[in-house]
Amino acid sequence: MTQATISVPAMYGDHHVLEVRRILLACPGVEDVGASSAFQVVEVSFDPEQQNEDSLKAKLAEYGYLDPLLVPAETGAAVTEATRKQAYFRHTASYAETKQTVGFEQKVAAASRTLWSCPGMGVLKTIDSES
Repeated sequence: MTQATISVPAMYGDHHVLEVRRILLACPGVEDVGASSAFQVVEVSFDPEQQNEDSLKAKLAEYGYLDPLLVPAETGAAVTEATRKQAYFRHTASYAETKQTVGFEQKVAAASRTLWSCPGMGVLKTIDSES
């Protein structure tokens, strides 16, 4: 058995650990998969005559797990100091009615999507069924 450690930046939750394990265990020659979303790393034990590390990485890349996780960066400037050219800033507000509750808001550029699917999980498709 050969063991490989693969960095998986887009694996950030337990649902991704399950999916990465499912993907890799379906590959021929793979015996064991240890995955950690906390460290974003996968350890794979496989038979070198049936499998190699590059093909395992290619399989993970096919599902989007090797891509860097894109997180919008905030400007760090107060809203009143932000210019129109800055894409992201966080607006913080506190109201007398809610006492010590603080709300946060972030505006995302109009060209980007508001929702996107997790890597490895496709967008759900609805099927119109005729009754």
